[in-house]
Amino acid sequence: MKIDLRLTFHYGLTIFLSAFLLFQVQPLIGKMILPWFGGSASVWTTCMLFFQMVLLLGYFYSHWVVRFLTPYRQSLLHGSLLLVCILLMPIAASADWKPTGAENPTLRILGLLTVSIGLPYFVLSTTGPLLQAWFARERSGLVPYRLFALSNFGSMLALLAYPVAVEPVFPTRWQSYLWSGLFVCFVVSCALLAWRGRNGKPIVLQHHQEGPAPRWTDKVLWAALAACPSILMVADTSYLTANIAPIPMIWVAPLALYLLSFIMSFERRGWYQRKIFLPLLVVGLGALAYLPTLGMSALPVFLAMAINLSAFFVACMVCHGELARLQPHPSHLTGYYLMLAVGGAAGGFFVGVIAPYWFNSNYELSIGIVLTGIVAAIAVIPSANFSRPAWRRVSIASTIVLLLALSWIRIVDHHDETSGAEVTQRNFYGTLQVFVDTKDDYRSMLHGQIVHGRQHISAQKLDLPTTYYSADGGAGKAMQIKAAGGPLRVGVIGLGVGTLVSYGRKNDYFRLYEIDPLVIDIAHKNFSYLARTAATTEIILGDARLQLENEPAQQFDVLVVDAFSGDSVPVHLLTREAFAQYFRHLKPDGVLAVHITNRFLDLQPVVKTAADHFGKDVRLVDFEGDRDRLVFRSRWALISGDPSFFKQPQLSRATSISVRSDFKPWKDDYSSIFSILM
Repeated sequence: MKIDLRLTFHYGLTIFLSAFLLFQVQPLIGKMILPWFGGSASVWTTCMLFFQMVLLLGYFYSHWVVRFLTPYRQSLLHGSLLLVCILLMPIAASADWKPTGAENPTLRILGLLTVSIGLPYFVLSTTGPLLQAWFARERSGLVPYRLFALSNFGSMLALLAYPVAVEPVFPTRWQSYLWSGLFVCFVVSCALLAWRGRNGKPIVLQHHQEGPAPRWTDKVLWAALAACPSILMVADTSYLTANIAPIPMIWVAPLALYLLSFIMSFERRGWYQRKIFLPLLVVGLGALAYLPTLGMSALPVFLAMAINLSAFFVACMVCHGELARLQPHPSHLTGYYLMLAVGGAAGGFFVGVIAPYWFNSNYELSIGIVLTGIVAAIAVIPSANFSRPAWRRVSIASTIVLLLALSWIRIVDHHDETSGAEVTQRNFYGTLQVFVDTKDDYRSMLHGQIVHGRQHISAQKLDLPTTYYSADGGAGKAMQIKAAGGPLRVGVIGLGVGTLVSYGRKNDYFRLYEIDPLVIDIAHKNFSYLARTAATTEIILGDARLQLENEPAQQFDVLVVDAFSGDSVPVHLLTREAFAQYFRHLKPDGVLAVHITNRFLDLQPVVKTAADHFGKDVRLVDFEGDRDRLVFRSRWALISGDPSFFKQPQLSRATSISVRSDFKPWKDDYSSIFSILM
């Protein structure tokens, strides 16, 4: 058959553009709504669930129209949807869905995404399977599955391009305009293909010479093979962030490897070879199961990440490679992609909805590891050619032993993880644990491996501030200096275990903002800072910035910003608009104390440019820590418009901040993690 290169290019370009737009809008809309929900990593998990569910609907739509509608009606229906989408441009997050307090974040995020980008994302999600079906109808002698590899290449390119070439260059508003412009180009290209195919012949489901039509067991296996990498991707990202290194943008690595495995599996069959990847899968699953049993510092950070991501990639290659081996005849193409979407959505639903609300700890990675082993065995063993029947029995027995060993490793690890904990609880914002160390005389609250607060156990030390809040740190110095002027009004963004209220005296007032209700509950029940302070305290549940925007000026003497979870950064608390709220709530001579201790990011230019914009002075206060007093190394930025504040003897060693001339200030519509990487 003569190949029409121009037509093939048109189909390929349209599919590539749709995939590129799909994966550009994900970080774009996530960046828009992340500030409204506290900057939690779970916001991204919920966004992923939405994208997978809409993708499922898109694939179902594609399957339905190809199977039940004539080409003319397909063209009419899809063309109408494309035109309606143009009316919704440019895209923007609906401010009507901003949270106001303690609403269920999952449902609110799903509703927000539905009204903001639901229909355009749905139409984009239909493109891959629908246009491949149209291509197969026009060129029945050609296999369209390479277009699926092209689609995943577009997705990966968009994923890598956003943090490198889009986010650092364009404000969010311009990102929306550019995306919307490309979407209009996509609509025109797709509409032309729909119009071209309006008089085509319907695709007839058939038994093909290469094999019969897929059975229901085949379809279940397709879905299972798609679900396992979906579960592993989200669960492993959470594990990497909480237990190895909370490096900014770390989520890019698992998702990029996930897409790369799709590209390699569907572009050509030679990339995936069972004799290579199945032994690697045994080693990889073992590594994924054993690595969490090691301590956070047992291996160098990048070695641990390399082992973890390599093992994850092998698991994805096996699942997606087996999916590629099971491709049906193109007449069953849309049903095949529908089951892939069912599996992906089921995996996302399990990790995004079931796990946070049903489990008290992070069990989903362990479940994903064992489930991947089971599904891979089901896909491989029945279709493998063994020279003797005995070898099949040996492979089955070996698989059972391997799965039992993996299960045992994970069960023992989870038992050890939770047995020593005084409290283990989980919700949308993550898993919190409380541990007691009687030898070193302290009780700690942890989120993964990140310490969120620590208090002495012995009665004579209960009121001593610890971790980042000692009298030698920036926040402690600010409290002591301002306390000399009389009763204090103090605002604190990020409750932790309530350590800062230990500075409180009679007639002082502390207003503490905390988004996670579990943190508030643990601070009251397992720690005594809040109960023992002489000051009046009030805890405000909800995202601090949203609450501050809705409150009258609080006239704080000191406002402490410390809502960071380890080395991850809630960007919305560091933009120029956020600082405007902070200064609105401070007295004219008040002090803003921003905690900027970080292993991977240099937050000094962010704070300095914001202070300069509002005509404030800023100084750094560094302290190396004191292990005997449970005090950590800390770096605080103290900001004030009162020149006399920085003349106090306690700040004699505070240093000024210099910023390079090309640093672009952070605003709500512009921020770039790459600009502050150390």
